Amino acid sequence: MLLATAVAVPPRVGAHPEWRPVPVQIVVMAFLVLPLLARRRHPRLVAVVVAAAGLVQFAGQVWGDEIQRGNVALAAVLYTLVVRGLVRDAARLAAFAAGLTLVWAVSTYPQVDADVRVMTPGATALLFASAALLGAFNRSRREYLAEVERRARLAESEREALARAAVAEERARVAREIHDVLAHSVSVMVLNAEGAKLVRHADPAAVDRTLDIVSETGRAALHDLRVLLEVLRAPEAALGPQPGSRDIGELVARCSLGRAPIDYTTTGESDGLPASFTLQVYRVVQEGLTNLVKHAAPDAAGTVHVDFGAAHTAGRRVRIEVRNAAGTAAPAGLPSAGQGLRGLEERVAMFGGRVHAGATSDGGFALRADLPVDRAGAGNRPVAA
Repeated sequence: MLLATAVAVPPRVGAHPEWRPVPVQIVVMAFLVLPLLARRRHPRLVAVVVAAAGLVQFAGQVWGDEIQRGNVALAAVLYTLVVRGLVRDAARLAAFAAGLTLVWAVSTYPQVDADVRVMTPGATALLFASAALLGAFNRSRREYLAEVERRARLAESEREALARAAVAEERARVAREIHDVLAHSVSVMVLNAEGAKLVRHADPAAVDRTLDIVSETGRAALHDLRVLLEVLRAPEAALGPQPGSRDIGELVARCSLGRAPIDYTTTGESDGLPASFTLQVYRVVQEGLTNLVKHAAPDAAGTVHVDFGAAHTAGRRVRIEVRNAAGTAAPAGLPSAGQGLRGLEERVAMFGGRVHAGATSDGGFALRADLPVDRAGAGNRPVAA
């Protein structure tokens, strides 16, 4: 509306000896002013209409020698074309306005009245240059703001994606921990309970010892689950001591009861390992023993060997092997979801390690894991649970 008003000022539509009749002035003024209201929606069409009206005003001398009304309207359209990025159309309109002004400056300007001389050719050129520069500035500003908004949306999308990934990673971690705790503990409890049934008449004292094992295993499982639930409820809560390399011997001894013995040997030094790393070593051995208890024959001898490597040496690695022989009796046949080894591979991969599991040449089974110690302090450290 302001641009339309600027075109109509000064409002000198009326009878004048050197002007065209009032109806002609009104029609030309309407074609100069009214199209500007639609310049954002139809910039090309408005440019053609206003240019034609400006040409009619000059050629027909609607307001005598005056040309500034048409130039103001053309400048408004030029600004719109530049803002919309219609560079070729803006160049064509600028060339048309420059040609029209040049013809007016050569043929008409020397004879114009004093009150019209304020709109000199230089002032007209400055008007069009200002309109083009202002349009370019506003276009750049709008593009900048649009880019800022786009980057803000992208950053928000990235934050949401990272949050979803963190939730999925935490869910997988908790699932692995729950599997390790329940699969191992329940397997040991079931096998010892079944063993107690078999010897309850021959050796009642063995039943008591077996029930003690079941009780201790169940209590340990409940403790581990409570720790997990506390972490889920309040991640900042202080955690109790977590199992580590010092507890592997007790773990092996508990799994050896009621079946063929499982030997546990170590080499190297367990000093200098982070607590989170020793927890992973414990979990690897626990998963290996769970597989042994579930799938190996009760009379199949087993071995657990952990090589901690040399302390404070570059490239230190911890190597774990859980092996069982073939045996002759039928396996326990406990149900399995098949997720244990997959979860173990994910756990070891978090530390840059490798896992290999498969049958041995003597008909048994072996699980081997290799974990580099230098990855234990990386930022992707699992949370102890």
